[in-house]
Amino acid sequence: MPKLTINGVEIEVEPGTSILQAAEEIGVEIPRFCYHDRLTVPANCRMCLVDLEGAPKPVASCAMACGDGMVVHTESPRAKKARQGVMEFLLINHPLDCPICDQGGECDLQDQAVAYGYDRSRYHETKRSVKDKELGPLVETVMTRCINCTRCVRFAEEIAGVDDIGQLHRGEDAEITTFIEKSIDSELSGNLVDVCPVGALTNKPYAYKARPWELKKTQSIDVHDAVGSNIRIDARGREVMRVMPRLNEAVNEEWIADKTRYALDGLAAGRLDRPYIRNGRTKKLEEASWSEALALAAKKIKAADAKSIAALVGDLADVEAVTALKDLMAKLGVPNMDCRVDGALYPTDNRAAYLFNTTIEGLEQADSIVLIGTNPRTEAAMINARIRKTWLAKRVKVAVLGEACDLNYPYTHLADNADGFAAADKFLKGSKSPVIIVGNAVYKRSDLSAVMAEVEKLCDKHKVVRKDWNGFNALHTAAGRVGALEIGFVPQKGGMDIAKIVKASADDKLDVIYLMGVDDADVISGLGKKTFKIYQGHHGDLGASHADIIFPAAAYSEKDASYMNTEGRLQRAHKAVSAPGEAKEDWAIIRALSDALDCALPYNDLYELRKSIRDNYAAMPQLDEITAAEWSGLGGKGKLTKAKFTADVDNFYMTNVICRASAVMRACSDAFVSGESNKLAAE
Repeated sequence: MPKLTINGVEIEVEPGTSILQAAEEIGVEIPRFCYHDRLTVPANCRMCLVDLEGAPKPVASCAMACGDGMVVHTESPRAKKARQGVMEFLLINHPLDCPICDQGGECDLQDQAVAYGYDRSRYHETKRSVKDKELGPLVETVMTRCINCTRCVRFAEEIAGVDDIGQLHRGEDAEITTFIEKSIDSELSGNLVDVCPVGALTNKPYAYKARPWELKKTQSIDVHDAVGSNIRIDARGREVMRVMPRLNEAVNEEWIADKTRYALDGLAAGRLDRPYIRNGRTKKLEEASWSEALALAAKKIKAADAKSIAALVGDLADVEAVTALKDLMAKLGVPNMDCRVDGALYPTDNRAAYLFNTTIEGLEQADSIVLIGTNPRTEAAMINARIRKTWLAKRVKVAVLGEACDLNYPYTHLADNADGFAAADKFLKGSKSPVIIVGNAVYKRSDLSAVMAEVEKLCDKHKVVRKDWNGFNALHTAAGRVGALEIGFVPQKGGMDIAKIVKASADDKLDVIYLMGVDDADVISGLGKKTFKIYQGHHGDLGASHADIIFPAAAYSEKDASYMNTEGRLQRAHKAVSAPGEAKEDWAIIRALSDALDCALPYNDLYELRKSIRDNYAAMPQLDEITAAEWSGLGGKGKLTKAKFTADVDNFYMTNVICRASAVMRACSDAFVSGESNKLAAE
């Protein structure tokens, strides 16, 4: 391995390591604009010039591989003069609009101009201007600021997998633009704002709303899909101003999906901020006090037989809330409960059958991937980006058993129905680290058992699961689903599942149903009129509109809560802002209801509740860890049908109550999704 000396410090590095990377290892900072750890190296900004002994001129450290015996100086007079010259050139045409630039305070150019630049300019001619580009409802452009570092171009092509933007012309005429006037159609387009070092690309919905030093920053977890992307919520007062990615190499690296970043305006729209009770005479919902709402709910529950009561939890429910509701139902003797409100019948007695066992990071070890009934681009954009990363690195083979779709990487289309299992068998032949990903929609099929039998045959024949490798993965779409399955919020002994609960209500055999964040159209529309409906949630969506009692709850940004992602990783969200009005945290509402029911739950604060979870659920992992599931097969038998395998999400921008309340997400849906999908979302 080559040994070199940087600023008098000797270091030994791996072959192929650049001087810039070697300098970082010993804590030496080298300025850069075009270089990015996760993108290819173009070496076109020249800001990272260093003085290499024996070289006739300063060299670009990002593109120069370390050689044995090299002696590098990063602070020599020649290196400093070179950087000052580069900075002077960069600022020749840059507008002096820092006071109105949204990047102000977080701008790499601003910081490096102060640290490495020159305090005057010799350029007095008119600065050039570049026409702004229309990139859609999410990304604002001020192209006069652009320094042609091409980070955005490389991100779009390499990470997002779209070739909508590029660099045209040469010299002074060079500019970043779309080849054809169009918006950037990518679920990851918001990351362009993060990679831009100069404010040429900024967050359009956030523009001119706040300055970075005004914001309180809170670490949290995204709930818009089951990936569990690590995020930072920036808030001013009681308003969430923006959402940013937070580094987690095992989950989302340093990227987030557009829905995660831009649906935040939905947190303030259509909120439930006080309890409501439906007037029996007028049939209208009327404001009530907490004591009135809790007393009425307790009266209805006490009057009903335990077997005629049911409880359901929705897609955004946190682990603490699910635990509290299950404990309350257990005290009441209610066996009818389910978290699979969309009808996806995940097995309840086999952890390996409902987890993403390979793990998200583990996908990079795969040499072949079969996608069954899923479109990860819309269902889990960060997992799709990880698959693309693996394809770029080693051209992993990918096959799709289901609808043909644009995944931003090449794949083999096996078939759109069960006839494709034979082709999948041939596709996996010879694979050493095969991966099978089964989508959420597969678990809703009438022939689910037969499909799982076929998948298990593939697993057995091609050693998809063995001691050192588990390539079977269930891809969830709901942030709260895996946590609820781990807690066991499923039918208890003698209890009804989601389908039977809805049917019992439709047949007027269910007296009371408790809906915690349940807004699924099929569930709500299927409930009978005689069933008393208690809804607990944070948005006035479908569930609230049909409720007899409404308990206003806090959204994910307004509470300390735990979520378990599709791979079984337990992560913690933290409270960034206060809930509106009289809304309370979900577990606290259930705890208050238990008092009204004269069966108080054995915890009075969040600490005691979390201790109860640790004591009662041994398989619950530590924070940011995964407890591997023991493989016991998938089971199943039956006859396959000719039904097509379809994806679970057809409109990426309209998947939950927060998105549906978001004006930005509606604009994206109008811009990027077909009119038919928009009609379905509106309904």
